[in-house]
Amino acid sequence: MSLVSDIAASYRDPAGVMRRRLAGPMRDDRAAALLFLGCLLGFVGQWPRLAREASVIPEIGLDIRIGAALFGWIFVAPLLLYTLAALSHLAGRLFGARGNWYGARLALFWAIVAAAPLWLLQGVAAGFVPGIVATITGLAALAAFLIIWGRGYGVAEFGDGAAQ
Repeated sequence: MSLVSDIAASYRDPAGVMRRRLAGPMRDDRAAALLFLGCLLGFVGQWPRLAREASVIPEIGLDIRIGAALFGWIFVAPLLLYTLAALSHLAGRLFGARGNWYGARLALFWAIVAAAPLWLLQGVAAGFVPGIVATITGLAALAAFLIIWGRGYGVAEFGDGAAQ
């Protein structure tokens, strides 16, 4: 299936999407591409909020804010997310997980990409309608991310779709 179709399907059946993604060959280049796509979308999603903040506090310009967000999302976040995937795999091993490092990475990176539309919506809400609307959309995005990651992780580490 296409990337957009898989994202939509992840909201209905995240375990099924993860089974399909794990059924193919282990391709770390594709997993890394998913990670960088998710981080890029997270970076872009911050622009409306950063523009609003720059207009409220003009002493710190928009270019500085975007530069800091770029550094965080494109350079720091991938390192932290690779570490989080490794730690989640090790934690799964403590509880009898049968999966591998690749499955743990793919589950996390896919959850980031699948939740990206909601993170983009949250960024727009934070930029144009700050307050309770931005908080609710942020919580919805976080919930979607955690559910998709949890279901995908379960398949990758404990389920019948675990990559061997």
